[in-house]
Amino acid sequence: MKRLLLVLLSLILSGCSSVVATENFSTGAAVQTTSEKCPGTVDLSAPFAALFEPVENEALLEAALGKPTEGRLCQGKVYRVKGMEVSLYRAWNSTNPNSRLGKWWAFAAPEGRTTRFRFDFEVCYQWSPLDKLTRCAFRAGTEVVVGTGQSATCDEYLTYPASATQQVYIEDASIFVSGCSDYDAFFKWESVAD
Repeated sequence: MKRLLLVLLSLILSGCSSVVATENFSTGAAVQTTSEKCPGTVDLSAPFAALFEPVENEALLEAALGKPTEGRLCQGKVYRVKGMEVSLYRAWNSTNPNSRLGKWWAFAAPEGRTTRFRFDFEVCYQWSPLDKLTRCAFRAGTEVVVGTGQSATCDEYLTYPASATQQVYIEDASIFVSGCSDYDAFFKWESVAD
């Protein structure tokens, strides 16, 4: 009987929360990941590390993280924009003007193949045709979550794996932006090598 109870208890516990918090001792800021292995890092590269500082904001971090196959972030860390504005980029859906200043942003403007962008940022075709781009300056004091993408299932035939590409999550971008510029996508076809 005890053995059966132990087996049942271990099964119940293994099905519980998929989010694990760890302490980053170099900054004191919490870094959260799902229990699956998340590729990449939440640490900022040299050009951006000087523009952001790590901070604690558990509610913002929780809002950005997602379960496997549901998109969002696999792991993340909260940062605050320091004393100057930082430009970020968002690819979005022109048929939904309310998506212009959405929650998901990137450090650089998308380049290259649209399919590569979808793969790197786990953007299902049902979510956006990615036909518009907006660049905005985010004000000093803006808190964001920087992390790597969680896996996303788009349909029975397409699932994007977790990605090492860093994404930026902002709870309400419309409050923190200025100087936005919009761009249209255009078809540009390139020959495929045999």
